Amino acid sequence: MPQNHAKIVATFSRRMRLLLADCSVVEARIKGKKLRPVCGDRVLAEPIDNETDWLITKILQRDNSLNRPNMRGQTEVLAANVDILIVVAAGSPEPDWFIVDRYLCAAENMGVVAAVVYNKIDLDLQDPKVDEALHDYARIGYATVRCSAKSGDGIHAVGAIIDARTAIIVGQSGVGKSSIINDLMGGEQLRTAAVSDKTGEGRHTTVNSVMLDLPSGGAVVDSPGVRDYAPALESTTQVIQGFREIEKAGHDCRFANCRHLREPGCAVKAGVEDEAISARRYESYRRLLALTEKLNK
Repeated sequence: MPQNHAKIVATFSRRMRLLLADCSVVEARIKGKKLRPVCGDRVLAEPIDNETDWLITKILQRDNSLNRPNMRGQTEVLAANVDILIVVAAGSPEPDWFIVDRYLCAAENMGVVAAVVYNKIDLDLQDPKVDEALHDYARIGYATVRCSAKSGDGIHAVGAIIDARTAIIVGQSGVGKSSIINDLMGGEQLRTAAVSDKTGEGRHTTVNSVMLDLPSGGAVVDSPGVRDYAPALESTTQVIQGFREIEKAGHDCRFANCRHLREPGCAVKAGVEDEAISARRYESYRRLLALTEKLNK
């Protein structure tokens, strides 16, 4: 039975949608219980006799993957083989910049480009914390965009950041990820999430991940919204690597193995005191360091 290279472009629990080498799209099942392919994976698949379904038999080597620890402490892969990670925050629900930082940390460890998008500017919420956070990201080299998926303002700039690459769009539930993708696609392509009036938190509506080709080139992976996120990291070194300004300043610390907490001669702590490093970003680093050490005990 012939095997073909294919890419997973949508996931439905144990069922998948595949893009074959000839650009045709087929539905597929997974062989066995150990294979856990995700959106963006390159796989080997074969047709099933007398069925329209195909069978996924092998996951090919990944260039990178977006991971998180699951409830059992195991690493869960959310998507694979992306070029750029775009983190969306918004005026509603209230931005959690610590979640944004953790996604950016994941991007640094994946070795991919990252950007921060602030959606729902049509709400016209005057919040100095938003200006401060976006300024902090811009000054350490992350592209930042303010947009409104409702009015379309700034959506072109989001598309320009993607620039014919494969992007994954992530963030809290209800921040408008699917609405941004709808605008990029030029129409209603995905179900959108509403924000709960009672809790102010987003409802989970993107149950499955899906990859969509953009009319302007490139593709986007729409991922489930979250109320919390942490990358699956194995060491203190990976946490440091995930905060680029801390990693850079750490080269000037007295000790090569400085964790930037209580060590003497720490250039990172000096940078925070001098306001060269954001105090909030430093606190975010401390929190993720503590969480990573707890998970790896």
